[in-house]
Amino acid sequence: MARRLDAFVTKTVTPEPREGNAPVRIAETEHGMLNAIGLANPGRDRFLAETLPLLRTLGRPLWVSVGGVSARDYAETCALLDDVTIELNLSCPNVDEAPESAAEIVAACRAATSLPLYAKLSPATWDIAGTARAVEAAGADGLSLVNTIRGLALGPTLRPTLARAVGGYSGPALRPVALAAVYACRRATQLPIVGMGGVQTGHDALELLACGATHVALGTVLFADPDAPARVRTELADELERAGFATPDDAVGVAQAAVATVEN
Repeated sequence: MARRLDAFVTKTVTPEPREGNAPVRIAETEHGMLNAIGLANPGRDRFLAETLPLLRTLGRPLWVSVGGVSARDYAETCALLDDVTIELNLSCPNVDEAPESAAEIVAACRAATSLPLYAKLSPATWDIAGTARAVEAAGADGLSLVNTIRGLALGPTLRPTLARAVGGYSGPALRPVALAAVYACRRATQLPIVGMGGVQTGHDALELLACGATHVALGTVLFADPDAPARVRTELADELERAGFATPDDAVGVAQAAVATVEN
């Protein structure tokens, strides 16, 4: 399946190994999924020595998701990478966030590497467009929108279903949130945007493009349908033809022109 992708994005890599949070770490909800994995990963050294060389055998462009608890953590990992695109995970709801702002982390990473840097932002902030402008000014080459949003579900005993109680909410219910974030950030910047959040069909992908995404990523749907990338690609081609677009690029941002601006 991975060889049919345009690019493969890794799980987030941190300087030290992380076992992640205690189970239960994943729970289904009526309209999506909660996860509190906690960035479980083998750590930077093992990733570079073992995981990354194995991923290169896929023969696909690789995006490495980088995390940490300080701007220095992020920058040090970025400095050790080569021949990849870097996605800075600036907004995981399941771990403690770095004390520095998103822009400060981007600036530190920009000083450490010339590789492409994409900032993955949270939809939880009201002014996500302002954050987009800030990370662009700090040196980001693109945006990944959006990360999960914090959520909680209760079981039959009225206790949280996750051991950590709160986790990152993803799946179909996140899609309108992702559309709003992509729409707002496209109005604020011309950076490339990878749209994600609740994509299950080709029409879902088309809506992200219409709001201003230049690329579309799949996540939660892969748990239920590992073949979703090929299916969504075929469905998107059909949706584009039905809507009168020759290529996906032709659909990018078309929703922007349809909204009137009201001044108070």
